[in-house]
Amino acid sequence: MHRYIIKRILMLIPVIVGVSLLVFVMMDMAPGTVVDIIGGEMSTEELAELNHQLGYDRSVFYRYFLYMKDLLHGDLGTSFIYKMDVWDLYMQRLPATLELAGASVLLAILLSIPLGIKAATGHGGLTDNVSMVAALLGLSMPNFWLGMMLIVLFSNRLGWLPSYGATDGIKSLILPALTIGTGLMATLTRTTRSSMLDVLRADYLRTARSKGVPEKKVVSKHALKNALIPIITIIGTQLGNAVGGAVVTENVFAWPGVGRLIIDAINQRDTTTVTGCIIMTTVMICVIMMVVDIIYAFVDPRLRAQYASGKTRKRAPKVRGGEAA
Repeated sequence: MHRYIIKRILMLIPVIVGVSLLVFVMMDMAPGTVVDIIGGEMSTEELAELNHQLGYDRSVFYRYFLYMKDLLHGDLGTSFIYKMDVWDLYMQRLPATLELAGASVLLAILLSIPLGIKAATGHGGLTDNVSMVAALLGLSMPNFWLGMMLIVLFSNRLGWLPSYGATDGIKSLILPALTIGTGLMATLTRTTRSSMLDVLRADYLRTARSKGVPEKKVVSKHALKNALIPIITIIGTQLGNAVGGAVVTENVFAWPGVGRLIIDAINQRDTTTVTGCIIMTTVMICVIMMVVDIIYAFVDPRLRAQYASGKTRKRAPKVRGGEAA
């Protein structure tokens, strides 16, 4: 297992290099620089000096080399706009993003898994059809549109919940969590239903039923346990998406998280802040996916044995004309 973890950590190196280079190049292609934001009252000579200090009189690859040199020493740089270390700035905003992502995924798990199981056990019935239509609607609605509709209904019309910020505790969390969680619920419901349908048709469950095992026990103890791997995959993937992809929702609800910080930094051409935040978010998503893979080993004994041996699964030889190819 430790070999696998070390391998996944080493794989972060090319990912970080590729992501940071892509951010630098794309930010350089965008019109304007941070100098246009902070140098409004400066003279021509002062602007030239500021461009030289920030490296804008050199190529983007030269600035990228200097940035990566500092990154190797654990320095994410200093924000030009906020005048503070990007690491500290990121850590200030991270708890709000994790709170929103965790609430969204928890909401999806609590509602989707029971609904997916119910749809699978009642395959072809009313519950199955209604849940699949609801899942399609959830996948079809863009987050920004759904968020604004929830604000109009629950904030402007009914006045039940706040429309922005995070100052009202759990009440402020409900609408943004529901906005992100709707799409997650749709995907997780469909995955749970599909995985359960495959398992419920297995021969060993027919054998359990023929021995008189109650249907509830067949579903909860045998079927769900064996259907968990694809469900865990979706949960891990959706948690990563919620952490890294809540940018739109955080801006709709003025949620003080990393996503809103990235958008503000992009608007103000703060390349250092954008790059540092995206690198940290990339690392976090990779760690989440690694934890998901490790959880597989506890769910599936075959994977646990594979990780323990440090070997990868070999492909079976192809058979041609009765002989191994």
